[in-house]
Amino acid sequence: MHKALFLDRDGVVNVEINYLYKIENFEFIDGIFELCNHYQNMGYLIFIVTNQSGIDRGYYNEDDFNILTLWMIEEFAKRGIEIKKVYFCPHHPDISGICNCRKPSSGMLLEAQKEFNIDLKKSILVGDKESDIEAAISAGIKETYLFDENKIYNKSKATKIVSKLGEIYNADFK
Repeated sequence: MHKALFLDRDGVVNVEINYLYKIENFEFIDGIFELCNHYQNMGYLIFIVTNQSGIDRGYYNEDDFNILTLWMIEEFAKRGIEIKKVYFCPHHPDISGICNCRKPSSGMLLEAQKEFNIDLKKSILVGDKESDIEAAISAGIKETYLFDENKIYNKSKATKIVSKLGEIYNADFK
C-alpha cells in the first residue's frame, strides 16, 4: 500500500480567488513546491482534491478546469514533482443536490484509495477549510493540517493549524 499527501487546491496550492479558472490569475502559495518535494522524497504519492462548484454554477466549464489543471500539473513537473491525479467535485448542493464527492464528504479520498491502493491511515491531508479536515477524518486519515496563512482559525479538528506550509515538516523558514 502507498501513503499519500492530499492537498486542497484553492488556498493550499494556489492563492484563493473565487471561481479561479484562468492561468493568468493562478498564483502558487509560497512553500508548496518545497512541501511536495519533501513528501515525494519520503515516498508519498501526491494528489489534489478540490471542490469546484463554479462548474455547476456556470462560471466556467470542465474544459476550462482541465486546461488550468494540465498547466498546473506541468508547473509541478518542471520542478520534478509528480501530481498523481487531481480529483474534483463539480457539484454545488443547491444545484445538483447532495453528492458523495464534495468535501466534507470523503468521496474523492476514497476514490484515490481504491484507484491507487492508498493506506489512508498513513496518509496526510493539507486543507484550508474545516470541511477539508472533516473529509480526511471521515476517510480515516490521521494526520491533517489546516493551512491558515491569515491566522483566522483558533480551533480545528486538524492535527495542527499552520500559517506556513513549511511548519508541516519543520522546514527552516526565514
